[in-house]
Amino acid sequence: MGLRRTRRPRLAARMLWALVAAGLVAAGCGGGGDDDADAAEPTGARTEKSEQGDPVYGGSITVGLEAETNSWLPGEANFANAGITVALAIYDPLMRRDADGVVRPYLAESMEPNEDLTEWTLKLRPGVTFHDGTPLDAQALKTIFDDYLKAPGSNLAADLEDVEEMVIVDDLTVTYRLSRPNSAFPDSLTLAAGYPFSPTAAAAAGEDAGAHPVGTGPFMFESWERDSQLVVKRNPNYWQEGLPYLDEIVFRPIPDEDTRVSSLTSGDIDVLQTLRQATVAKVRELDGVDTYEQLGNNTGVNIFNTTAPPLDDVRVRKALALAIERDDVIEVLGGTGLVPPSSQPFGQDDPYFSEAVDEAWQDGDPETARELLEEYVNDPNRSDGKAPGEPVSFRYDCPPDPTLNELSQLYQAFWEAIGAEVELRQVEQATHVSEAIAGDYQAKCFRMGVDRDPYPNLKGAFTEGSSTNFTRFTHPDIDAALEQLAASTDVEERKQLVEDIMLTVNEHYPITYSGSTLAAVAVQEHVKNLDGWTFPDGTPGTGVPGATVMWGHVWTTE
Repeated sequence: MGLRRTRRPRLAARMLWALVAAGLVAAGCGGGGDDDADAAEPTGARTEKSEQGDPVYGGSITVGLEAETNSWLPGEANFANAGITVALAIYDPLMRRDADGVVRPYLAESMEPNEDLTEWTLKLRPGVTFHDGTPLDAQALKTIFDDYLKAPGSNLAADLEDVEEMVIVDDLTVTYRLSRPNSAFPDSLTLAAGYPFSPTAAAAAGEDAGAHPVGTGPFMFESWERDSQLVVKRNPNYWQEGLPYLDEIVFRPIPDEDTRVSSLTSGDIDVLQTLRQATVAKVRELDGVDTYEQLGNNTGVNIFNTTAPPLDDVRVRKALALAIERDDVIEVLGGTGLVPPSSQPFGQDDPYFSEAVDEAWQDGDPETARELLEEYVNDPNRSDGKAPGEPVSFRYDCPPDPTLNELSQLYQAFWEAIGAEVELRQVEQATHVSEAIAGDYQAKCFRMGVDRDPYPNLKGAFTEGSSTNFTRFTHPDIDAALEQLAASTDVEERKQLVEDIMLTVNEHYPITYSGSTLAAVAVQEHVKNLDGWTFPDGTPGTGVPGATVMWGHVWTTE
């Protein structure tokens, strides 16, 4: 596949930043952890909500999450959607997306590039302190960057690979110096790499820092009982005057979807987070409940470990993909009529969605799948070391949810129908994610895609050494295209490069797709303003992307 070489743009910094911002618009919402942009109205969504009224101070709410998170320290935490929504209570992101999908400063006051996109200078707001009273200043950012985010073992090191160093300019200003141009770098600071935490508190807590998070956010960490609840209290010294409204939030991981729904209807919880289509359909029908939905780039996938036999052979991966009927998978997940089939980590309303990629994707051909699998089975040099003629066998992992159990059985049926032997294994989500990061698996159900610039998303997913390259799939054409993508601010050129990357990825089948993910937050009617958050200057934000919430702007009338 040919990849075009292009001349690197050199524009005045202010003009360049405006162009970059325009190029990063991504209409959608997502998960696997993280930030997102505006979305089209989901099919059949309940658009009418209860009267919101004026803000009210005080009160406590309980939030039912889909999963627990392993740690709360950026660089150590595996922040999937459930973890992100908790983090947004404790931490403030340096950058955030507005309602148009443009990346803007949030906790930061400004961020500007040099002409060739190899340096980005960030200025902090004056007078902001961490929950322990220590200042958020340039030295704090540098200590976080040097000692935690870029440290050996940090799961953010790959995302920040291009950053050679952070240089202190003055007490409130730092410059990120990159090894290569990166037009999308501000996007990296919308996620965990842009959640400043107190380096003083982290150093004092040592190895236990992940259980005692200290940020600048609207709420202060109070307590955490793993797999039971995490409690945060109102930050009385919050830097945004008038915020937050709530006194307390209790976050409870409730992995079982039916239990979470019944907890909402009984009043045991006030807020429900979900990325399961069947659950979205259920909560839409509940009386006295408001739902906030966004359909974006997050999509259901299977991930294959391309370094683990027999899935290291593209014939096996393609056979497993061709055996799948996506409409049947969507039906099991409860998404029929709610979500479209997917073929890439970009939703149909995202500017980077490609019709060519969609048309090129192949599945639903069990006859060809059986032929491919037989070719591998009869290969005397097959990678799994078995004798020719012995059946292909592998393990498929998925979290222990009734819907996902049914999903696993459906995939097992697809694959056994073409001659594979499939062992099903249930694994709790925190372990599920940790195993994917470590490469300790063969095949897993998963999610992919977030509403951020495609460069960091695809770089993390398909480059060597990245902690989020769960499939371990890499390709020189992808590396070359990513280099051009990072250096370009031309929207049409960037779209073509993303299309080239996804055609290469899908040609090698490290992942298979089901359908887009409709994310929702359902609340009892006394909980208000989940999607009404704004930037400090009043610019509207991006709502509840990936079922994550900016809790500082939420209030309750009870």
